[in-house]
Amino acid sequence: METQQKRWRLILGQAAEKNLAGADSTSLLSEEELLMDEALAALYDPDRTGGLGQSGGIRLAKWLGDVRASFPDDIVSVIQNDAIERKGLSQLLFEPETLRTVKPSIEMVAALMALKGKIPERTKDAARELVRSVVEDIKKLLENDIRRAVKGALNRRERTLLPGGPQSIDWNYTIKRNLKNYQPDRKTIIPERFYFFDRKKNAHHWTIILDIDQSGSMANSVIYASIIGSIFASIPALKTHVVAFDDKVVDLTEQANLDPVDLLFGIQLGGGTDINKSLAYCQAFIEDPSKTIFIVVTDLYEGGNQAAMLRRMKEMHESGVKVLTLLALSDQGVPSYDQGNATKLAAMGIPCFGCSPNLLPELLEDILKGNSLNKWAKGKQ
Repeated sequence: METQQKRWRLILGQAAEKNLAGADSTSLLSEEELLMDEALAALYDPDRTGGLGQSGGIRLAKWLGDVRASFPDDIVSVIQNDAIERKGLSQLLFEPETLRTVKPSIEMVAALMALKGKIPERTKDAARELVRSVVEDIKKLLENDIRRAVKGALNRRERTLLPGGPQSIDWNYTIKRNLKNYQPDRKTIIPERFYFFDRKKNAHHWTIILDIDQSGSMANSVIYASIIGSIFASIPALKTHVVAFDDKVVDLTEQANLDPVDLLFGIQLGGGTDINKSLAYCQAFIEDPSKTIFIVVTDLYEGGNQAAMLRRMKEMHESGVKVLTLLALSDQGVPSYDQGNATKLAAMGIPCFGCSPNLLPELLEDILKGNSLNKWAKGKQ
């Protein structure tokens, strides 16, 4: 009962203290919980005077420190995001001392990208440090799986009996072919022969075109897509192009090959949306349609020529390009999107669905292996 009272007290604020405590005049909250309550009240209490960012209120750096000390990381990210959205606290991003106390998160990176033209010179280094921290965390989660998926699909299709070293042994196939040699007394298989993957250099060379809608509603998807584009660009077996668009088209391929932080700072969130213009630009990169993957990350709200956009998508698909529309590339679920355009593309055989970043390596491997993507469009949204 006491735990429930404390939770309600933290939710409802100080005004509810008397009603919840009853005749007991002592506070329901411990000293640590009072610090937590103070941090929440500074942001969420509408009756509070001298709140965040106001003279006489809690100093922003101290408040950020209290938030990080009082709450787990996922809650800290939510609170920081609310501070920007509810209070307009641009000083979270404009003062280097304050920015260094911010919990790095994808939401903070999105806010920096949206305001990057206004960030003062003195803060730019701290801003890049925060962005790099988030980029490195995401790369650690995804890079190994993406590289494994590409190698698994491109470099390990052919089996051979010619030795290629322990690392090239196809263990699954070797075990299946040698099950007859299982020794019950030793509880092991004595292989009669080993089977190896045939690593033929340059036998499979693919082009990946990543076309990213940089409208403001796509912020988290843009960040993930940009980082993933830089991972693609680092894999020699893939020839990667990274393009961003709103009502203009920006080729970010060079930045993708150098530094994913530079790539992110090359993105400009906001503006209109001209998918058709970006498709026209990207079509020039298609040399061998049967060895090309085109991934467009967009909510499909077309501000340009809708009929031409659909026609170009159909032309690419029918030429043999593996065309995929990701309505979202984030952990937040599928956002609002143009259901009419999605339905028309699906009828052409072009999958349209949302995908969390951790599923992308498996999706990429299926594409490279030529597997059907129906299960993704239907069951992995």
